[in-house]
Amino acid sequence: MSSEIAIRVKGLSKCFNIYDQPRDRLKQAIFPRLRRLLGRAPKSYHREFWALKDANFEIRRGETVGIIGRNGSGKSTLLQLLCGTLTPTHGDIEVNGKVAALLELGAGFNPEFTGRENVFLSGSFYGLTREQVQDRFDRIAAFADIGEHIEQPVKTYSSGMFVRLAFAVIAHVDADILVIDEALSVGDAVFTQKCMRFIRTFQENGTLLFVSHDMQSVVNLCRNAIWLNAGETRMKGTSKSVSEAYLQYTLQEVYGEEAILKSATPKQIELDAPMFEGAAAPLLDYEAQASVSSNLLDAQGWSTGGATIETVRIESLSDDNEGILRGGELIRTIVRVRANQPIERPIVGFMVRDRLGQNLFGENTSAIKGLPHASIAAGQAFEAEFVFRLPMLPDGQYSVTSSVADGDVHNNVQHHLLHDALIISVASSKVRWGLVGVPFERVTLNCI
Repeated sequence: MSSEIAIRVKGLSKCFNIYDQPRDRLKQAIFPRLRRLLGRAPKSYHREFWALKDANFEIRRGETVGIIGRNGSGKSTLLQLLCGTLTPTHGDIEVNGKVAALLELGAGFNPEFTGRENVFLSGSFYGLTREQVQDRFDRIAAFADIGEHIEQPVKTYSSGMFVRLAFAVIAHVDADILVIDEALSVGDAVFTQKCMRFIRTFQENGTLLFVSHDMQSVVNLCRNAIWLNAGETRMKGTSKSVSEAYLQYTLQEVYGEEAILKSATPKQIELDAPMFEGAAAPLLDYEAQASVSSNLLDAQGWSTGGATIETVRIESLSDDNEGILRGGELIRTIVRVRANQPIERPIVGFMVRDRLGQNLFGENTSAIKGLPHASIAAGQAFEAEFVFRLPMLPDGQYSVTSSVADGDVHNNVQHHLLHDALIISVASSKVRWGLVGVPFERVTLNCI
């Protein structure tokens, strides 16, 4: 295998035998052999469950890949196969480098051992000598930050303490490949931020497989993603395109027969295809400038047919903008919709996202108190207007996603959703840190 490839999977499948009763295991171990000796066809005392079916993919060294899917889709099985804790029924796995995994809370920990003893035990699993673990123990304990509990049996730990200690260990074993399975969801905010800082540093040289039900975390961390469904690879592509397709699928599961979501403009997405090219910007430019272009005809999304978004536009309310948005000025976003069927409680909203698909800001009409919710007749057009000050944005391209729904904020049917209905191109050198900028009134440095 090429040194550039960290993980290669070919035709990978895993089958589990399901027994209805404990005694069926004994029957399966004895009776089929006896029947063969007697020249009879063997009888099976179990049912087969294929947790993973014919998975094929490659992950390059230094790449971060998200694994998404519903519970029971095969995500954890795939990770256990990659880590070597399960053996495949069919197919081949090639792994190039040391793998460190956080697959489930306390995996590999002896509940009767103290936290300190489990650190040494886990370290040995990753090939570290006792001297190497001893040399790193203080850093592991500081990272876990569970105080005197590290001298207590881990069976007394909370779920948060489990994941703190387990993550602290894998953060100090010098792994080439890191596998994280939904573990950060039980950590508190401070520890989660600590883990994210470590992950960001690890991404500079290591390979990361990240499983989460939080699509924003997947989009934020991962360039590409793999969507598993019922053990099969449903889609591979950029994390943005895969998460959008997964969102449509999960909404359809919720709606059932109540509403059928159809892709608005289906397109084939290749694994490494960028959604946007970087915006060309001057090397030095002391005024933020943003231009807006419509992408409505090429926007992807879905529709039930119940309503159609006809236009999405952004307009400046300043008289001297000359068609250029600079950030900080008063603007309005207008979404025009036509009802194709009666809509009892219309909700119209928008969301501005960066090129990775991360949500930056947005709003919808359901959040406005006192807003009239008169029903809309079939064939009638209506508009939603949002007036606000445009944040200052760093260089790059941004997209506006818009949607129209019927219901309330907690229970609704999205009749039409369009990703990338507008493209905002920004050239600015004022915003240097973070996802959005604010106009600072004063910055000083004084000796006192």
